[in-house]
Amino acid sequence: MRKEVKDTIIVELGKKLKEFPHFYLVDVTGLNAEATSNLRRKCFKNEIQMVVVKNKLLHKAFEASDVDYEPMYDCLKGNTAVMFCNTANVPAKLLKEYKKEGVPALKAAYAEESIFVGADRLDELVAIKSKNELIADVVALLQSPIKNVVSGLNAGGKIHGLLDAIAERNN
Repeated sequence: MRKEVKDTIIVELGKKLKEFPHFYLVDVTGLNAEATSNLRRKCFKNEIQMVVVKNKLLHKAFEASDVDYEPMYDCLKGNTAVMFCNTANVPAKLLKEYKKEGVPALKAAYAEESIFVGADRLDELVAIKSKNELIADVVALLQSPIKNVVSGLNAGGKIHGLLDAIAERNN
């Protein structure tokens, strides 16, 4: 590969590192063409961009970045694919489907501005909540007291009885 092509690849990887807030390094050793194609289809359906890269070029893109990716350097061995995404836990959920087969296996991840190294960190990554999930949790918490009042009023209770019940609950 010519130096100009390598430089172009490094620049493109750098752009992707800036464009996407989360990425996963995945070991794809042992995947045949059909399995790789199936994985790419699943990634596409889940809005994940998967790119198979040369470790040395990815290392150079890491070095050129503003973020310190040094803990990930030891993971750059074997066949590496990078999964770029906008939602931190989506690739983790996808990889968990493949966990029994062991391929592809998680090498490392950069999610929520933290670095996770090792396949044993997959469950932590799955547990990360997306922005939409957090918003749904907050809305549910805010609606809970209102639902209790409305259900009390709908049950035929009078406001006085409802206030007495609330007062007893607080004591």
